[in-house]
Amino acid sequence: MTNPINYLENKTVIITGASSGIGEATARLLASRGAKVVLGARRTERLDQIVTEIEAAGGKAMARSVDVTNAESVEALVYSAQNLFGTVDAIFNNAGVMPLAPMSELKTDEWDNMINVNIRGVLNGIAAVLPIFKTQGGGHVINTASIGAHVVVPSGAVYCATKYAVWAISEGLRQESTDVRVTTISPGVVETELGHDISDPTSKELLTQFRQIALTPDAIARAVLYALDQPADVDVNEVIVRPTASAF
Repeated sequence: MTNPINYLENKTVIITGASSGIGEATARLLASRGAKVVLGARRTERLDQIVTEIEAAGGKAMARSVDVTNAESVEALVYSAQNLFGTVDAIFNNAGVMPLAPMSELKTDEWDNMINVNIRGVLNGIAAVLPIFKTQGGGHVINTASIGAHVVVPSGAVYCATKYAVWAISEGLRQESTDVRVTTISPGVVETELGHDISDPTSKELLTQFRQIALTPDAIARAVLYALDQPADVDVNEVIVRPTASAF
């Protein structure tokens, strides 16, 4: 019996929002499969700890502070990855925020932050890697959307709007691309730090109740692995991952 081909071996994958949750779980899983992972987030101490643990397990990793709302910061992350590992094969635009609240609360600062992180952060990631992908004749963009890109819920109007935007951006990029693979990952409820910044008490309690059936971040990491670990002519366009018990 021949061993299956490992399409991830020695591929360089950049991951934003990598200091915890889905990003951290994905970095650890991909590194264990032979990928060179580049971790970006604001919490550098946490990133450095994860990199140390990945390397201790025999993996290859690097970390760099990044503010995904700042195009130059994202470009610097991508440049660092290319400079160290020689190439960039994929980016997982995973950083996101979810301060849920009814629109009547008029938390306009939170709306602005969601737009900046969830939409502009994805666009900045795409803009930073697309010239590299076009030059080398291939690459893979993976974006974290949400079931909120498919179902709107009370208190989540603006958050869901940002995730609809991520879905639309991803689909548009896919249609425009013949040599760049594009994947949208839409997680259901997952036990992560997402939502830690909710300032509305009612919305915070609803999220706590919703998370009683939450998936672990590893479930989403496996979906990312599935999308990445395909031959170059196969593009897994969208993966929705929900808890079995979830109605949404």
